[in-house]
Amino acid sequence: MAPNVARAAAALVSGLVFGLGLAVSGMMNPAKVTGFLDVAGDWDPTLAFVMGGALLVAVPAYRFIPKRGRPLLEEEFSLPEKKTVDAPLLGGSALFGVGWGLVGFCPGPAIAALGTGLVPVFAFVAAMLAGMALHRRLKGS
Repeated sequence: MAPNVARAAAALVSGLVFGLGLAVSGMMNPAKVTGFLDVAGDWDPTLAFVMGGALLVAVPAYRFIPKRGRPLLEEEFSLPEKKTVDAPLLGGSALFGVGWGLVGFCPGPAIAALGTGLVPVFAFVAAMLAGMALHRRLKGS
């Protein structure tokens, strides 16, 4: 299999598994997310279990996998180079958190939820893409 085809196939399978996990866990449902964030009201702790399960897999993998010589389908690992916490990181994190809390979607689940065909999901994804385009334009990259 050609390298580009192998990468595309791996990306497709990974995306399908991720989307299936989001669907099974209920994380494509904004009410589930906002229920988790409503700690003073009718709190729904299930998102904590989803996050905990993800950490149980990701933390050991993040420690073990980079010790390999190289990834299976790339020439080198693509890891963050920046190690400092700065104003753009804090501002972006705050903006992400406020948006997530207001609408109950973050990018991955929103894209997976496009399959539901619901207009609010399409509106969110359109707004998200517009924001990404605006950021790219303002940053000049």
